[in-house]
Amino acid sequence: MRISAIDPAEYDRAAELWEASVRATHDFVTEADLDVFRPLVRASFGEIAQLAGLRTDDGLLIGFVGVEDENVEMLFLDPVHRGRGGGTLLLEHAFTQYAATSVDVNEQNPQAIGFYEHHGFRTVSRTAHDSTGKPYPILHMVR
Repeated sequence: MRISAIDPAEYDRAAELWEASVRATHDFVTEADLDVFRPLVRASFGEIAQLAGLRTDDGLLIGFVGVEDENVEMLFLDPVHRGRGGGTLLLEHAFTQYAATSVDVNEQNPQAIGFYEHHGFRTVSRTAHDSTGKPYPILHMVR
């Protein structure tokens, strides 16, 4: 696996990865929510300051990380490739290349919370709603 920049031509692939990952790990998100989030996520790829993709040896995009102002805004991995160290590679890239020190995580996603805690993050605050105003509590974590 290797990490490299994501080309705008790959944004649709990244959006597919995001959705597959959300479906595998965010069982609280409804189909209606996905319909709302899908275009927001797709649009965010062109706006995020630091975005990198994880690729297989043959170049297939299988995950990505996005960082803005030292905050991990997104880290998603193809569910087929979970448990193989790809998430850790992306997070380490966020640390070393983008100076990431914080992340916001859905409280209802214990797998993500455990992943970030394993990598030295701790919860410092909580909000009752996500950035779109939906009732999905967010944990604000720092490292």
